[in-house]
Amino acid sequence: MTTDVTIYHNPDCGTSRNTLAMIRNAGVEPTIIEYLKNPPTRDELVKMISDAGLSVREAIREKGTPYAELGLDSPDLTDAQLLDAMLKDPILINRPFVITSMGTRLARPSEVVLDILPDTYKGPFTKEDGEQVLDAEGKRLV
Repeated sequence: MTTDVTIYHNPDCGTSRNTLAMIRNAGVEPTIIEYLKNPPTRDELVKMISDAGLSVREAIREKGTPYAELGLDSPDLTDAQLLDAMLKDPILINRPFVITSMGTRLARPSEVVLDILPDTYKGPFTKEDGEQVLDAEGKRLV
C-alpha cells in the first residue's frame, strides 16, 4: 500500500523529527516541506488547520516565536489577522502538520501521526527523549 504523506517539517524541532521518523517507520517516505523556507499559501494553511479540526488560534506556535511581542495573545484579533501574522512569519505556524489520505493532524505530541498512517510499522520506535511509542512488533504503546 502506498500512501501519499506530506509533512510540514522543521528539522530543528524534536517533535517534528520524531514525527518524520515515525512516518518512515511505517514504511512511508513522505514529501517533506520545510515550511520555514517554503511556507504554505494562505489557502493551504486554512485548509490544513480546518482539516485538522483546529481553530486558527490552536495552530499558532507561542514558544520560541515572536507571539507575545506581536501581541497575538489579544482576544480581539480575528482569524484573518492571526493568519496574516503566521504567513508573514512562518515560525508562528505550529508544527508539524501532516497530511495523508487518512486525514490531517498537527502532530503534537508526535505519536498523534500514527492515527493517520497505515498500520505498517516496522518494529519498535522510541522517541528522541527515550519514550517508547511502538513495541518490538510495531504495536502502539501510547
